[in-house]
Amino acid sequence: MPQMLLPMFPYEATPINPLLGFCRKNDMVYYFNGMMPIFCHAVTDLNSFRLITSQFVENRVATQKDVINAFEVSKISVKRYVKIYRQEGANGFFKPRKGRGSAVLIPEALEKIQGYLNEGRSVRSICDEMDLKADTVNKAIRDGRLHRVKVIDVDVDVDVDVEKKTPLTN
Repeated sequence: MPQMLLPMFPYEATPINPLLGFCRKNDMVYYFNGMMPIFCHAVTDLNSFRLITSQFVENRVATQKDVINAFEVSKISVKRYVKIYRQEGANGFFKPRKGRGSAVLIPEALEKIQGYLNEGRSVRSICDEMDLKADTVNKAIRDGRLHRVKVIDVDVDVDVDVEKKTPLTN
């Protein structure tokens, strides 16, 4: 005859359903199956929260509705993270996010723009000619993908006092 599992939780625990509960203590969240702790993570660690709640749903220990009601999260977010867990497993929560990448400044365009910058042209004139936004080119300069060239005028002839490092005056 199967033995019945009583829904007993630690005093501070909030029930998720009759078998699962959680409590927050010292900036950590602890999950319990009855009196036995089964998982913990920092309060600020959202990826671990998403992982454990997705595991509860996928392993049919809790329903999506149980998670939504216990943690007051949206239905779509629970569905989204269960989908990630089903498709990518636990690693899906901890891998770096994919960025869009640079669709406008492809290597050929970067090379052409850098050539114009080396000639001493302004960002605005380059953008006008290539039909680009100035913010795009300036961001590439800030990111280090492009470099401004300092233009030095060598035609100016100035005598300098070597000791004071100042221009001489007559």
